[in-house]
Order: sequence, then structure tokens, then C-alpha cells
Amino acid sequence: MAKSKYIYTCNQCGYESSKWNGKCPSCGAWNSFEEEIAEKPASKGNTARSAPDLSENILELEDIGVEDDVRYDTGLGELNRVLGGGLVKGSLVLLGGEPGIGKSTLLLQICQFLGEEHSVLYISGEESARQIKLRAKRLGVDTENLYILTATDAEAVAQTISDSSPDIAIIDSIQTMCIQGISSSPGSLTQVRECTNLFMHTAKDREIPIIIVGHVNKDGAIAGPKVMEHIVDAVLHFEGERHQSYRILRAVKNRFGSTNEIGVFEMIDKGLAEVANPSQMLLSGRPHNVSGTCVACVMEGTRPILAEVQALAAKTSYSAPRRMATGFDYNRLYIIIAVLEKRLGIFLGSLDVYLNIVGGFRLDEPAGDLPVAMSLYSAIMDKQIDEQLVAFGEIGLGGEIRSVSHITQRIREAERMGFTKCIIPKQSASSINPNEYEIEIIPASTLRQAFSSIQ
Repeated sequence: MAKSKYIYTCNQCGYESSKWNGKCPSCGAWNSFEEEIAEKPASKGNTARSAPDLSENILELEDIGVEDDVRYDTGLGELNRVLGGGLVKGSLVLLGGEPGIGKSTLLLQICQFLGEEHSVLYISGEESARQIKLRAKRLGVDTENLYILTATDAEAVAQTISDSSPDIAIIDSIQTMCIQGISSSPGSLTQVRECTNLFMHTAKDREIPIIIVGHVNKDGAIAGPKVMEHIVDAVLHFEGERHQSYRILRAVKNRFGSTNEIGVFEMIDKGLAEVANPSQMLLSGRPHNVSGTCVACVMEGTRPILAEVQALAAKTSYSAPRRMATGFDYNRLYIIIAVLEKRLGIFLGSLDVYLNIVGGFRLDEPAGDLPVAMSLYSAIMDKQIDEQLVAFGEIGLGGEIRSVSHITQRIREAERMGFTKCIIPKQSASSINPNEYEIEIIPASTLRQAFSSIQ
């Protein structure tokens, strides 16, 4: 029986199968198999290839030198923060995001600063050189050290990078690159994986940092197999709504820095502008004398950020009440509602509950539980929370408020933004001296104690 020339590859883990499966047997992902043409194995010949001797390449850790200028300053403090201090030499960085979010704009902007002292090679497979020139003119990019190359042959691009030896290389995008020896079309799983692997070897061999742009699929994940993200050194996600001016750059993976850091940008006519004070941005336009709002303080890496939590409870017209959450974990909201009903006797079975984190921000940290619970209580009881109050803490199933980390940084940020009251877990209060702060610190061990501060 003739062997099929097609194989099916999982776009999540790279598992290959001769037939289509609804569920991947390797990673368990549903509907993740994609069809592609099978590659013919290369002929091994009669003689086996002898493995090279690599014993001379073994180095002692103490003999490996690290230069002081191992990182390049990109000129954008928010981008440097996400990268861990700058662009590392020889690193491979993957930048992903939805179409029109600002990926190419951000990369072209940093070329202006990098081009002052370094040579930058910008390789585009989607735009012509004239189109890139028009966009550079709009963004005010006129450096003489920026060189443009339009090509889609990955092997030729890798050879050009090796021969020209630029200080930094940018590839926009990886889905347009292809290796001629592979019969799959550009953007397929095999092409994306092999092209990324090729550029990784180029970056490591020549000590040239390479930034590659990756498209995202309909689920918001970077298109291509998950193994592509394992190959690169850093994975950056550009987040934000197209109809909003603010963008958040988040590090999903970073071998040379923290994966919790975020950078905040604002899209303006001249490109992307840094937002040095995200707390002020997220708190701008707060409503006055309205119930159901509470300010939370969460940690994003080493940076404390204040965000407004809004809740609305209304009588339902359905047999089963609706629960909607924007910027907060949907299942976590159900847990907090269950705690309110069981431990405090607040019945929400006849109310629709809507929760929103203002500004497109997302509360993923457990410290956001307490402000969510306080905003729900305020909305249900129609009691206003003091506008100068900040709260943070994790909620347990017993209704207790559990301690969180970075207490001092959170309190300092609330104090800097002009707040006068701060509700913290009672367990965390023992690690600080309230007399060192001008803000009034209110320790609470249970939800009842926290709710007693609401007028």
C-alpha cells in the first residue's frame, strides 16, 4: 500500500500523525492538527556519517568572559524593562500581536535610537522598500545606519546577516519566510519551525541579536507550533484593543530577565509613546459618588500598578443569572461570589453580576481578590467606597484575607498617588511599621472587617 504524501501536525506541540485526530494524543489539544506535505527522508548512503569531536569546544565556566556592554539600549525605557535591561547580544526575540497593534511601528521606532551608534538591518517579507520608507518618514525615522532588505528566502537572509554582520537584525515577519528545500508553503508549521531554528543558529554563531515578528491566530496565540516559542530566548506579546489608544507589552518568556514585567505604550499620530505612570493612566476619569468601584494595587514584575475595579449587580430577567468578567478570571469571580454567599449571607442568585477592570488592564494576581469582593459588596448594598481607599489581598474559601508579597512597594505606590487609606491583610501588617507611612493602614483578617470600612 502506497504511503500517504500528507502528514498532520499539531500546531501546539508539533506532534506528527499519518491521519487527522480531533484530539492530540501528545498534548491533549483539541482541533489542533493541520495538514502538510510530508518530507522525503534524505538518503543515508552506504557509509554512516562520523560524528565530529567537540571535546576542544568544552569551556570552563570561569573562562567564559562577559562584556559590560552585553545589552543594547533600545531607547525606550518600557521596552528595556520588559527585556530585562536591554537587547542581549546573540539573543533571538519573538514579538507577537494582532494585526495593526503596533509591532512594526515599535520596531521601526527603536531603529532610530539604535541607528545612532549601531547598524540595523531591517528585513521585510510583507512590505516593499518604498512602503517602509513612507512609514519611516511618518514616524520621523531618518537614521543613516538603517538598512532595508526585502526578501522571503530564509537561507539567503541568514547568509546575508552572516556576511554583512549588522549589530542588530529585524525580521518582519517569520510567517513570510521560507526554506526552498521544504515543499510546504510559507507560514506552515514546518516552515515556521525550521526558519526559526535557522535564525537561532545565525544569532548564536554571529552574536547578532535578531528580533522576529510573529502573527497570532484567532485564539490570540502566536501562530505556529509551540516548539517555536521554545527555540527563541524571549517571547513578547503586544496586547490591547484596536479601538483603544493604550498598548501593553508583556514578556511571556525571557531567559535574560523577569517574565512578569510589562511595558505600557500609547498609540499617537507619531507612533508609540511611553506611559511612564500607568497608575495615573488607569485611574484617569474615575466616577465620583458611585457605588461598585474600588482601587486595587497589583504587582507586575517589580512595578506596583493601581487599577480601578468596577462591579455592577442588577436584577436578572433570566432563569439563570448572568456572570460576566472583563480583565479578571471568570472562574475566580465565581469563587468570590460563592464565598460572599456562604460566609456573609449575601445572596446573588437573583442578580446579574458584571465585573470590569478599567483601561483594558488584567488582574491575574491573587491580590486582586479583595478589591473585587469589595466592589461587589458595594454594588449589591449600594454603598460607596471612599475614593481615597486602596485595597489588596487574597481571599480564602473560609472568608479570610490572606497575606500577599511586596507590601511595602504597594503601600508606597498608593501613597505616591495621593490615597489616604489602605486595607491590607492583617498577617502582612506585622512585617511593616505603620508609623513610617503617611497613609492610614487598615489591617483586616476577614471580609467582614474589610467591609466595615465601607460607609
